[in-house]
Amino acid sequence: MKLTKTIHMAFGSIMSNKLRSFLTMLGIIIGVGAVIILVSIMDGVTGQITDAFESFGMNNITVSITSRGSTRYVEPEDMYEVLDENPDLFTYCTPNVTLQANLKSQTSSESERVSVTGIDETYDKINTLVTEQGRFLQFVDIDKMMKVCVIGTYYEREYFGRGEALGKTLKINGEPFTVVGVLEEKTDSTENSSDQCIYIPYTVASKMSWNRTIGSYTITMTDANKVQRAKAVLERKLTKILGSSNFYRITATQEILDELNTILDTMKMALVCIAGISLLVGGIGIMNIMLVTVTERTKEIGIRKSLGAKKRSILTQFVVEAATVSGAGGILGILFGAVVSALAGKLLDITIIPSFFAVMLAFSVSVAIGIIFGFLPAKNAANLNPIDALRFE
Repeated sequence: MKLTKTIHMAFGSIMSNKLRSFLTMLGIIIGVGAVIILVSIMDGVTGQITDAFESFGMNNITVSITSRGSTRYVEPEDMYEVLDENPDLFTYCTPNVTLQANLKSQTSSESERVSVTGIDETYDKINTLVTEQGRFLQFVDIDKMMKVCVIGTYYEREYFGRGEALGKTLKINGEPFTVVGVLEEKTDSTENSSDQCIYIPYTVASKMSWNRTIGSYTITMTDANKVQRAKAVLERKLTKILGSSNFYRITATQEILDELNTILDTMKMALVCIAGISLLVGGIGIMNIMLVTVTERTKEIGIRKSLGAKKRSILTQFVVEAATVSGAGGILGILFGAVVSALAGKLLDITIIPSFFAVMLAFSVSVAIGIIFGFLPAKNAANLNPIDALRFE
């Protein structure tokens, strides 16, 4: 019997028992859908995390330093010296000074507690910031300890109004700072977002925090593939100054992302395995219904065998029928998974696109399960004695 004829008969059998066929497919539909939904959500989360890291700069290295007291400490000039000596490895370096301060506008009598960041003039290049109005901090601001600031659109909206901030004054811990720049909006100017930021010269921030030493630096590499060489150069320099590697920590953004991706991939595989249990249950359902089908069609099998049908033809017919049931369930599961994935993306506010890999994997496994679990009933049908089959009532 030709394969096309066998498939046609399989579809005829499915359509003759629509409800039973659908209930048989249900385990496959849920299993395939679950695999696609879980993998798609994990891919969406991974993409969002990757985008967040890329916004920080994939070529960046963060150096955190623990003070050793007044005898040994790292000066910004020490870090700038590393850049000058290794232009093939590094492009920019900025000290980072975080200051918790009271903020008040020139027209307001109330203040709020905010986080202010002290940086140098290369911070915008390191973190790909765009100054929409005015200018970013300049070398002269850092060198002369000018009391100027660059703000995000959140503070522009809260204190001045759109397009009204330049040249105005903000009081940080009672000290007046002139707004010289407003950054481009990134996240709708919401609270606790990247738009809620204030940047001042690190020289000023360090003085205001009463801390002589600076404990954090962000350095940009020329190439993320040179991370090991770059870390080795920094380690030599810092160990020479501080005397021990126990007083600093060097972290590359790329390394953090790689480790995080490894964890997410492991979680993804674990979720796929859990969802695969549904496929296994669906396969058991297919085997069960195919055994019932063989019993119901025993007389038909006897007639076919008495007319000369070979064992191989009978075996192929029932295996193809089982594979067709699971394949049809797989297609419905793909549609179910795609719809739920899209809804989950809107609900979680992340971009979720059904993974082609997950679709092909889930569909292939569903067909394979149909073949595997349909083989035993098909073998039983092929081994029936034609005389006993004809006598079956």
